[in-house]
Amino acid sequence: MKLLFIAIASLAIMAGISPSLSAQWPPYPTAGVPKTPDGKPDLTARAPQAADGKPDLSGNWIRGDGQLGPAGGGTLPGPAPSFSSGPPVTTFRDVGANLKEGLPLQPWAAELVRARRGANSKDNPDAHCLPMGLMQFHNHGMPRKMIQTPGLMVIAYEANYGLRYIFTDGRTLPGHDAQPWWYGYSVGRWDGDTLVVETTGFRDDGWLDIIGNPLTDAAKLTERFRRPNYGTLEIDVTIDDPKAYTKPWTVRVNQRIMLDRELIEFICLENQQFDSFLKGQK
Repeated sequence: MKLLFIAIASLAIMAGISPSLSAQWPPYPTAGVPKTPDGKPDLTARAPQAADGKPDLSGNWIRGDGQLGPAGGGTLPGPAPSFSSGPPVTTFRDVGANLKEGLPLQPWAAELVRARRGANSKDNPDAHCLPMGLMQFHNHGMPRKMIQTPGLMVIAYEANYGLRYIFTDGRTLPGHDAQPWWYGYSVGRWDGDTLVVETTGFRDDGWLDIIGNPLTDAAKLTERFRRPNYGTLEIDVTIDDPKAYTKPWTVRVNQRIMLDRELIEFICLENQQFDSFLKGQK
């Protein structure tokens, strides 16, 4: 994985010395934050509600450990929220690391993962400024902004400037003849206080996470977004991809709110030199 981290680190260094990074939005108080009696943000307060009475998932979110990176750096200040019990929490590197028996990979998929890991994940899309797998986005150290409207949820990922649309207007998923997309096609519906998102129509060569667990065009990804309190977002993710896995499997991703700051502009392809850099490391 050395080459991948070298590429990502180099990207962070270039971002760090760029004049644009020193001219980001200055800190600005997030509106409507509940406070404790001593005036500090109350991350355990009740989750906000949208106009239709459903939980409002809008906000800037980072992974649950509060670690910002690579361009952001450091740790998010303030207390970490408490998370409820549930499926294992995923890690940044490997979505199967905390599953007792690992992921139920088909033999060909297990061989592919070994090959990708053996090559230090040098072909991971993140290292080539390409759209990442949704699990890698969920676990990335860079934050994401969720914007909830009555018929559409938009997720803007700082990493590689990813943009995802989740339609909640009642439409159904397209048929099997739909053109494959990096992020697939996503539709959502409310099940009580949980937003259930189903996604299909992926490309056939996907990287689910940083080490290269696969995602194929046969996959259906189901995410259950829940905001149990103001500062916490829980996402239970089920992967049903019979082409790559012997059975469906589920993990949980924990995220926490990021207050008083905005996403930075992160254009990975600006003066992109990583292909030549990686070739020089072979």
